Amino acid sequence: MTFGIVMIVASLAAAPPPDRVPVASLVALLEDDAQEREEEHRAREEERRAREEERKERAEEQEERAQKQREREEELYERGTEALDEGAWDEAERAFDEVARTDSRRADAALYWKAYAAAKRGQRAEALAILEQLRSAHPQSRWLKEAKALELEVRQQSGQPTNPEGVADEDLKLMALNGLLNTDPERALPMLERFLEGQPSRKLQDRALFVLSQSSSPKARGIVERIARGESRPDVQRKAIHYLGLFGGKESRQTLSQIYAASTDTSVKKAVLRAFMVSGEKDRVLEAARSEKDADLRRSAIQTLGVMGAQAELWAMYQAEPSREVKEAVLQALAVGGDIDRIVEVAKTEKDGELRLAAIHKLGPFGGKNAAASLIEIYKAESDRRVREAVLQALFISGNARALIEVARSEKDPELKKRAVSHLSHMGSKEATDFLLEILEK
Repeated sequence: MTFGIVMIVASLAAAPPPDRVPVASLVALLEDDAQEREEEHRAREEERRAREEERKERAEEQEERAQKQREREEELYERGTEALDEGAWDEAERAFDEVARTDSRRADAALYWKAYAAAKRGQRAEALAILEQLRSAHPQSRWLKEAKALELEVRQQSGQPTNPEGVADEDLKLMALNGLLNTDPERALPMLERFLEGQPSRKLQDRALFVLSQSSSPKARGIVERIARGESRPDVQRKAIHYLGLFGGKESRQTLSQIYAASTDTSVKKAVLRAFMVSGEKDRVLEAARSEKDADLRRSAIQTLGVMGAQAELWAMYQAEPSREVKEAVLQALAVGGDIDRIVEVAKTEKDGELRLAAIHKLGPFGGKNAAASLIEIYKAESDRRVREAVLQALFISGNARALIEVARSEKDPELKKRAVSHLSHMGSKEATDFLLEILEK
C-alpha cells in the first residue's frame, strides 16, 4: 500500500462515524485504481517500444534499399566507363543515360560522358543537346569546363567556325594535338613527352597517355612504362597502369607484374589488379587472391575474380579457405559473377551460421524463379528464426510479394507473420496492397 493510500485511509478513519464508507472498501477501490493506471502505463510503454521497433525496421529497410540503389548506380557508371575504354559507344551511352536519370552524385558526370559517347557515334546534334542539359541541370558542376571543351570539339567537327580568342589556351593545345596525331603520330611524341614532363591539365595528361599507349613506337612504350612505375609522374601513375593493361602486350603485362611486386602503395597495387582484369590476366589476379598478405588487397583481388567470371576458381578457394572473412568476400564475388547455384548451395548446406545467413541475403538481389524457389524451400525446411527472418528479408529485397503473402497466410509464429506483413506494407505492389486491404477488411 502506498504512502498516499495510507494517508487517505487514516484521514477517513478519523472522520465522524455516521455515513462513513468502510475503510476496507476504500482501500480496495484505491488499489484497483492504482493497478489500472499501472496497466495503462505498461500498455503505453509496450506500444511505444513497438512503434520504435517498427520505425527502426523501416529505417534499416530504407537504408538497405538506398545502398542497393547506390551500388546499382556505381555498377552502371563503371559499366559505362569500361564501355568507353572499349570504344563501345552505344553501350556506354545507355549506361550513362540510366545514371543521369537519377539524383546520383554522378549524374552530372554521367551526362558529360553520355554526350561524349554520342559525339563518338557521330550524333553531334544529340551530343550538343546533352551538354546543354548538363549546363541547365547542374549549373555548379565541376564538369562544365570539360563540357565546354567537348562542345568546342563537336562544333569544330561539324564545320562550325570557332573564334580562337574565345577559347582557352588549353583547349587550343588539345585541338592542335589531335590534328598532329591524325597526320603524323611519331612527330607528336616529343610534344607529348614535354606535356607529361611539365604540369599540363588532367585532360592533356590523359590524352597524351592514351595516344602513347596505342603507339607501336618503342620510345612511346618506354615513356608509358616509366610513368607506370612512378619514376617521373607519380600523380598520373595509375592512369598509365590502366593503359598498359588496356593496350599493352606481353611485355606490358610483365611490367605490370613487376610494378605490383615492387610497390608498397595499396592504390597502385589495386590499379594493377584492375589492369590485369582489363587484359584478362586471370592467373595473376588469382595468385594475389590466394597469397596476398594485405587483407584489403586480397579482397580486391577476390572481387576482381568475380568480375572476370572466375567462378570455378572462386568456389575452389571458398572450399579450401579457413577464414570466415575471406569466405564472405568469395561469396560476394560469386554473387557479382552471377553464380546463383553455388550461393544456393552455401545457403542450404553451410555449417557456419553467419556464412549461411550471408548467402541467403545475397540471394535477394538475384530475383527470378530459381532464387525464389530456393528461398521458399529454405524457409519451409528451417526452424531457426534468424534463418527464416533472413529469408523473408531476401524475399522482400527481390520484390517477391507472392511468397511473402503465402507466409503471412500460413505462418503460425505471430512474430514471423508480423515480419512478413511489415515487408509487404513497404513494397507498394498491387498484389501486396490487395493483401493488406484484405487484412483490414476482416
